[in-house]
Amino acid sequence: MIRRLCLSLVAASALSAPAHAFDLNELSKYLTPENIESATKIINNTVQANQVVGPRQEVIMGQNVMATLLGAAPLVKDAALQRYVNQVGTWIASQSAQPQLNWHFGVIDSPNINAFAAPGGYVLITRGLLNQLRSEAELAAILAHEISHVINKDQIEAMKSSNRGAITEELITAVLNHKVQGERLDLAKKATKAATEGLYIKGLSKDTEYAADLNGMLLAARAGYNPYAMVSMLQTLGNVSPSDSAVALFFSTHPSPQDRIDQIDSKIGDQLEAYANGVDNTARFSKIAR
Repeated sequence: MIRRLCLSLVAASALSAPAHAFDLNELSKYLTPENIESATKIINNTVQANQVVGPRQEVIMGQNVMATLLGAAPLVKDAALQRYVNQVGTWIASQSAQPQLNWHFGVIDSPNINAFAAPGGYVLITRGLLNQLRSEAELAAILAHEISHVINKDQIEAMKSSNRGAITEELITAVLNHKVQGERLDLAKKATKAATEGLYIKGLSKDTEYAADLNGMLLAARAGYNPYAMVSMLQTLGNVSPSDSAVALFFSTHPSPQDRIDQIDSKIGDQLEAYANGVDNTARFSKIAR
């Protein structure tokens, strides 16, 4: 059952929630031949044998995916901003079906409009997307959507249903056939990069994105936010010109904002109207808004 929370409770809980800010240097230690080789083997085995991926394997996969993404676009150098997004994200995740995950949230320094989730509780949002948002509730909608992907293991299921294993297997074989540390490390990084790009450039299915919107609205409401901020956020994105290069990847990997709004209207309609007076904005959002 969705629990309705007042503004003061949400603010107090979010500010007191444990926040695990991303540390690029900390994550970079996972870019070792052994860890990346392990991650690519997990991906390959999942595709080839339809294996169940356990919690530890999810974390290994998530760490390596995040290290690859952070290698392409580093975190915004703003400790207050990173702490704030972690506070909001951790509070929302604490209301989810997996509050025990060691959730991490971060803002990467990219002008593109996008957000990413990886197995194990890792979520990134771009500076470009954050700059489009008009309220904390819209930020909550984005984070709840990505949290839903993690909870539902959407990225893992996408790997199972695709044929990305062939590329990964070929790269793993190359890694195993090289004895030089430098070459092993380089090929291991390429293996992880190939697996990551294959997933995040192609994107997830439309049905998966629709479901994450709906589940994200329920999760945002449970955390005390106005769930219909998901709609206002999509309306904002819908106003961005498709010719704008900042949204090229986002629009190619997601259903159109209008299609997503139509799905919300048909599946949820006004059923969450009782929770529409949840938190829309806070003073702390205005401090980080640019």
